[in-house]
Amino acid sequence: MENRQLGAIPLFKGMPREQMEQTLSHARLRKFKSGEAILHQDDPGETFYVILEGTVKVSAFLSDGSEVFIALLAAGDTFGEMSMIDSSHRSADVVTQEASTLLSMDRSIFNSLLDTSPHFTRNLLRLLARRIRLANVRIQAHCTQDVFGRVARQLVEFAELYGVAQPDSSILIPIRLTQSDISDLVGASRERVNQVMVSFRKTDLLSIDTRHYVTIHKTDELRKRFL
Repeated sequence: MENRQLGAIPLFKGMPREQMEQTLSHARLRKFKSGEAILHQDDPGETFYVILEGTVKVSAFLSDGSEVFIALLAAGDTFGEMSMIDSSHRSADVVTQEASTLLSMDRSIFNSLLDTSPHFTRNLLRLLARRIRLANVRIQAHCTQDVFGRVARQLVEFAELYGVAQPDSSILIPIRLTQSDISDLVGASRERVNQVMVSFRKTDLLSIDTRHYVTIHKTDELRKRFL
């Protein structure tokens, strides 16, 4: 992996070349198959990860065994920082949704960057602040919006975070998003989400390919569903 690739990741943006080279010299490139567990809830946390390719699912399990779907993360995202910061155990499971390539770094690298790199520290604060803001928005959506609004908001959020502009002005979300994934994220039944997605397709707001990648054709119209 080259410095420019690391510098394109939000957490490392702006870092001097020397620090990037030192960071990469201590990092490990790891590949995971689809459905492979990376982290387990309550395990000790000594490593954090950067997603280079692929998608991972973050979820937690309650005492009764039920699963709470927390997030889907894709290329450019990171996870595992919380345990690095407070030295606590993992707060969730992380499992790959598709074949994924990750960069792993241990606690010594993380602490060294915190101590020596203002860019890294500021980027980390921005990342955590963004996650808190998104969590606040999701909580508000669950309390105030119907399923149409919650699905629309989730898709627009993914488009803003990961979307790739297409020549026809549509936006491709390069994440494998099944209806089960969406239903877990928005807190609705799969059947209800299926009704919403069928409605959105019929009105040409979006389309879905065989990889379960969603393309949004009318972002402004979709946004009106939750504003």
